[in-house]
Amino acid sequence: MDVARAAGVSQKTVSRVINGDPHVSNEVRERVNGAIVALGYRPNRAARNLVLGRSHTIGVLSVGSTDFGPSSLMVAAESAIRSARYAMSVINTFEDELETITRSLRALVDQGVDGIVVNEPAGAFALDAGVLGDLPVLSLSGSYGISTSEIVVDADQVSGARSATEHLLGLGHRTVHHIAGPLSWWSARLRLESWRSSLQAAGAPEPAVERGDWTARSGYELGARLAADPDVTAVFAANDQMAIGLLRAFEEAGRDVPGDVSVVGFDDVPEAAYLSRALTTVRQDLAYLATFGVGMLIDAIENPRPQDRRENVPVELVIRETTAAPPPRR
Repeated sequence: MDVARAAGVSQKTVSRVINGDPHVSNEVRERVNGAIVALGYRPNRAARNLVLGRSHTIGVLSVGSTDFGPSSLMVAAESAIRSARYAMSVINTFEDELETITRSLRALVDQGVDGIVVNEPAGAFALDAGVLGDLPVLSLSGSYGISTSEIVVDADQVSGARSATEHLLGLGHRTVHHIAGPLSWWSARLRLESWRSSLQAAGAPEPAVERGDWTARSGYELGARLAADPDVTAVFAANDQMAIGLLRAFEEAGRDVPGDVSVVGFDDVPEAAYLSRALTTVRQDLAYLATFGVGMLIDAIENPRPQDRRENVPVELVIRETTAAPPPRR
């Protein structure tokens, strides 16, 4: 079998992975899954399920990011799956092209998983819902319409971005600039739209959107340009990593935070409270979000019924040392 050769395992091990054997290590399972996706292998799911019934295995598709938010979500989801005594079949890929995503989802379906957990950029899921049919799917970052039994659990992105923007406006800033994340991500889209609607509701000018990529480097590079504009007194970054890069750019440009310019992030990464200026940010409880979502997924697996459930988990604005009233206008 080409899959066995590509993965460096025996044909028996490939069969055990396909059949959801919980005694296969995650490392071996990931190698086999990678080979299955790369080779486009399609096992006979109908025949296997006729013999096995439910596999007691949940598929996990993690795509495209090692950043704090997405990676923390998937770590928490995998922990919740193990705690529920389900086996996992994990596919990790850094390619978010539609063809790769479709192959990955089909590989999980063909292994007979009972449900799938995904956290993936929105654009990659423009695929036919027939790929998954009525298989329960937990989406941890937005609604894709990829299953007739889709469960969407997400932080309240709209409320979080609104609270960040309104906090800065409430301090007296004339407007708030925004460094957005990649707009292929639902969370980045929702944060940007909420920032924009908050400015409009307040009658504040709407600056051009700065497009980042979630990394501190992009925050730093965009921050260097923002720092050169003396009219910039408040910036809301779509995640903490970009906010951290922004703080460095302002420091190098001699712009004091928060004396000259205020900065708000999103996520509340562990280091946010320990920066030289502790970062004001929007906290989302990613561990709770993932654990809650997995519980809903398992309920859908064990109590099958048509459903399309959506839950927003509350977020919290954590005010620290990077926000203050703007300097007097000259």
